[in-house]
Amino acid sequence: MKKIITFWAENKMTKILFLTPYPLNSAPSQRFRFEQYFPFFADKNIDYHTSPFLDEATWKIFYKKGYFFKKTLGIIKGLINRHLLIFKIHQYDKLFIHREAAMVGPAYFEWIYAKILKKEIIFDFDDAIWLKDVSNANENLSWLKFPNKTKAIITYSKTIIAGNNYLAHYAKQFNNNVFVIPTTIDTNYHFIANKKTAKSIKIGWTGSVTTNKHLALVINIIKELAKKYPHIEIIMISNQPIIQSDLKIKFIAWNQESEINDLSQINIGIMPLPDDKWAKGKCGFKGLQYMALEIPTIMSPVGVNTEIIQDGVNGFLANSNEEWFNKLESLILSEDLRVKLGKAGRQTVIEKYSVEANKDYFLSLFK
Repeated sequence: MKKIITFWAENKMTKILFLTPYPLNSAPSQRFRFEQYFPFFADKNIDYHTSPFLDEATWKIFYKKGYFFKKTLGIIKGLINRHLLIFKIHQYDKLFIHREAAMVGPAYFEWIYAKILKKEIIFDFDDAIWLKDVSNANENLSWLKFPNKTKAIITYSKTIIAGNNYLAHYAKQFNNNVFVIPTTIDTNYHFIANKKTAKSIKIGWTGSVTTNKHLALVINIIKELAKKYPHIEIIMISNQPIIQSDLKIKFIAWNQESEINDLSQINIGIMPLPDDKWAKGKCGFKGLQYMALEIPTIMSPVGVNTEIIQDGVNGFLANSNEEWFNKLESLILSEDLRVKLGKAGRQTVIEKYSVEANKDYFLSLFK
């Protein structure tokens, strides 16, 4: 009888409900934090369902200027759905909450799910979300944000998954059950065979409207390089072009279907960051994308970037304007250096930051 019970317990299907801010397969933070692990769940006897806070229509306009009433209606709809979920929670063994159950208000739903309904919560976060950071498009809704609720969510949760050690250090103040799992790359998806030698050198950056301001940090440096090397081009991949710049920039609207081909045009990938508390919580995702595609990468030495990059070995770290100029110039001038750093960068991703390297550890937290 004991063997039968043990066998049943080990093979019992675990039912997980993922509470996400955004619709499935839409936001990078979700796609590369946990969605790409979904295909492996069946083999581990895990059944999952997803419940986004924003619907597709609201998501499409949420980070655009204006649309105040449509955004408000979308938020109200999300709040109603989170309340209705209370009557369905009993169907699931565990809840996985990415960042927050609701994009507005205090940790009200987390408290109900954990304290009233006694559900085990796995909480995942990949930014310093205990700090207030609101996009320019949603400044008029900033009063609805409650960043202090992050502490409460961590306290209510059984398991915490942090994107880097900086985030984990914060979480451990309120909960001892904290695990660090980086934002990971599927190296089978992030792969281009037989990359051709470029006639012109393309310096590239990818991001979104909320991080466009980071590209602005190195615009003047790139302008000086463009004067000295007229054959270089600047590529920006985002959901919205940079607001103001007198530098000629080729803008490519981010598109999931073409994202790998678009990124693969880049010969040098850059990830400038300010040295502030919010940036220290970043998980280095832009840099990891470049590196996975064997694109030599330059990153600001902020937060986890100093763990990802060994300066001069698998990429470059650049702090001052002079360092940014000199390291960009060295990559512009040397194809051999670009190839060397590019190959070393991809190997780093395969060994430490790939889905394959992290999937077993990630999946183990659900059983």
